Amino acid sequence: MPRITFDSVEKSFGRTRVLPPLDLVLEDGEFTVLVGPSGCGKSTTLRLLAGLETLSGGEIYFDDRPIGRLEPKERDIAMVFQDYALYPHMNIARNMSFALRLDRQPKARIDAEVTRVAEMLNIAHLLDRKPAQLSGGQRQRVAMGRALVRDASTFLFDEPLSNLDAKLRARMRTELAEMRDTIDKNMIYVTHDQVEAMTLGDRIVVMNEGVIQQQGTAEELFADPVNRFVAGFIGSPSMNFLPGRITGDRVAGDGFDLPLPPALARRAEATAGREVEVGIRPSHIVLEGGAPIDLRVIVSEYLGAQSVLVTRCGAAEMRAEIASVDRIPTGQTRTFGVLTDDIMLFDRGTGARL
Repeated sequence: MPRITFDSVEKSFGRTRVLPPLDLVLEDGEFTVLVGPSGCGKSTTLRLLAGLETLSGGEIYFDDRPIGRLEPKERDIAMVFQDYALYPHMNIARNMSFALRLDRQPKARIDAEVTRVAEMLNIAHLLDRKPAQLSGGQRQRVAMGRALVRDASTFLFDEPLSNLDAKLRARMRTELAEMRDTIDKNMIYVTHDQVEAMTLGDRIVVMNEGVIQQQGTAEELFADPVNRFVAGFIGSPSMNFLPGRITGDRVAGDGFDLPLPPALARRAEATAGREVEVGIRPSHIVLEGGAPIDLRVIVSEYLGAQSVLVTRCGAAEMRAEIASVDRIPTGQTRTFGVLTDDIMLFDRGTGARL
């Protein structure tokens, strides 16, 4: 399996630049997730790797071999698309074996590979059916199986779960996670869903407007984001942001005045009066303890064991995550607590974390 390197890769469509020079290294055998909002360049990056788009600049390497000018069939890559793209007139076995038959592989090997992958994906009992006779989740497994039978060095997934309902997506995430642990291949997965990214990725690459904002494990991105974009994108419910100003060892704004933890206060000491945004995770707003903050409860979203409260702090909206047994009436203003050891400060202009 190759080490994949994007070296100053660029892509433009006409006068529109989608990817400025992109540098990225994908390690051998790693499950890498490219995540970001729609239009951030993640699918374009995947299509450039697959050979479905041509490079506007730079080069892509498999180990030390440039592959940017190779045809897709020469890259030893298998891809699972958002659309299942199954042939409706073929049964599942023939859909899955299509690439092997094109490559004129021996029938015994084709049958063995299809059976092996079908059993792994729990679709062996469906091999004689046509795609129209399957559910959405079953069709998605077939699309994955068609890629897996090729035994390619690298597997690409372009938002493969986006057409499924929420319950089926959760189940397929689990199956993909199990597959990741049993298949020793390069796997690159594109999604806009940060829950999928955090569940599946050995490494997560967060993109925005064609630029890599940060990369690392889910834990690193959640606990130590480099800027406001990453902090707001990773985590569910997303981080709250309050406009404020640093005053000595405190930060204050409309409806709040919070002490800074000692380490953050020392770093902020030289920036007194600086305009910032205060980042507070919903799970760091508590009913007892912490620094006091008055919030007016607008909506209570019951989610089972947890409830998410939509509240107002001055003119800003905030979310708090509490246990559902602690019922807070809507329309009520009450004092909550902020766990200030966990707050983050971001520059109001650049979005960089202080």
